[in-house]
Amino acid sequence: MNTALPQGGLFVFNLIEFLAEAFVLAVGIVVLVVLVLYVIDRTQTRQAVRRNFPVIGRFRYLFENLGEFFRQYFFAMDREEMPFNRAERTWVYRSAKGDDTMTAFGSTRDMRPVGTVIFVNCPYPTMEEDAVDTTDVTIGPYCDKPYTTSSVFHISGMSYGAVSRPAVTALSNGARMAGIWMNTGEGALSPMHLAGGADIVFQMGTAKYGVRDAAGGLSEERLREVAGHETVRMFEIKLSQGAKPGKGGILPGDKVTEEIARIRLIDVGRDSISPNRHPEINSEADLLDMVERVRRLTGKPTGFKTVIGTHDWIERMCEEIHSRGIESAPDFITVDSADGGSGAAPMSLIDYMGLPVKESLPLAVDILCRYGLRERIKVVASGKMITPGEVAWALCAGADFVVSARGFMFALGCIQALQCNKNTCPTGVTTHNPRLQRGLDPVDKAERVKRYAQAIRKEVGVIAHSCGVPEPRRLKRFHCRIVQDGGKSVPLDELHPDQEPTSVGAAS
Repeated sequence: MNTALPQGGLFVFNLIEFLAEAFVLAVGIVVLVVLVLYVIDRTQTRQAVRRNFPVIGRFRYLFENLGEFFRQYFFAMDREEMPFNRAERTWVYRSAKGDDTMTAFGSTRDMRPVGTVIFVNCPYPTMEEDAVDTTDVTIGPYCDKPYTTSSVFHISGMSYGAVSRPAVTALSNGARMAGIWMNTGEGALSPMHLAGGADIVFQMGTAKYGVRDAAGGLSEERLREVAGHETVRMFEIKLSQGAKPGKGGILPGDKVTEEIARIRLIDVGRDSISPNRHPEINSEADLLDMVERVRRLTGKPTGFKTVIGTHDWIERMCEEIHSRGIESAPDFITVDSADGGSGAAPMSLIDYMGLPVKESLPLAVDILCRYGLRERIKVVASGKMITPGEVAWALCAGADFVVSARGFMFALGCIQALQCNKNTCPTGVTTHNPRLQRGLDPVDKAERVKRYAQAIRKEVGVIAHSCGVPEPRRLKRFHCRIVQDGGKSVPLDELHPDQEPTSVGAAS
């Protein structure tokens, strides 16, 4: 009797035998690895959890790492997550995609907390369409090449290096299509900024990336080269940044590629840490001297960006302007909030340093008004304003423009993974890993940038129209109320009364 297995049966038998041997081998490897990890954990002295609970204790650190990713999806409520909650991010995502942003049933926004912003509707709004920001505003009237724009909402500073090549490319193209400006951040002017054809604000940080000489000082020749690009419309001298006032920019060495080093004029692969301030600026007079120097060399509007903490220096600057003449004033001031963002900063500064924009913006506007300089110096508000309500509040408080960085990061696809400083951003926005960058399509994301900017402008117009004004910049402080203790709201102009020019501040 022939007991040999058929050919097919023999194959199955051999496969089962192979899988069984592989399983035994895999189990053996797992057991060996567990034993090795047990010995390592039991004998190490750095982590008590692992020492007391070998192998199993390792899961604690894994879950801690994964928690920041899963918390926003499974555990946090729509309105409670920080720094931006799910409701805010979802509005940005939907507007950037061109999806319907209408909501049903009722608001999930809690109106009771102190500081909540409420706008007052007009009983007899106009019958026309929603208000639109079509009024031109000119910055730098004393410059050779003033800059004029109508949009109230623009892209704040994000350096090439802190954000990726496809991200900058998408932002530049999207900004051009939306008719808004794009700030380079302190990381200098890259080819991607120029390729999109957007209006550019060149930010000069304390390290003077892209316009520095061999000693790290300002190179007038390189500054003129940057100004020679027609699309570079303005220059912003960065004094401080919301997330880290008193500390310079930080770019980890693994993000300093050959290209970035060439653009910034720094060394490849080395951490790039900017000075905490401009060595040439030691006083308000020095600040005005630097503004005038840059404006004279470039012929274009020049201002500065700052986080406001102490504010007596702003008054001294205004007095210095009046002693020199109105033309000596900076063409604009960007007021950055203490809760502004950054790719990397010490927690001690992120959490504790500087005034939030809700306090600093009205304060700065009031000082300029008191000295009769409000019309001469345009005010740009920056810091955690990514939705129409926040932008409308800033206009009520006195801003001419609002800029956002993280709002546009969400438009690019950012999921708030909090990996900005690790070169491991899963959406390709803040990484230089080609594999991760591949997920960010600059063509698609440029459209999203455009749609997000357009949606903000449209919805701010909706708020302005409901308040009874024909244009968003006509919003005033009495259009906005702030909730106080006990749940009662008071008008913003009671908290920050409009300022009349003093005799010292009479316009020159």
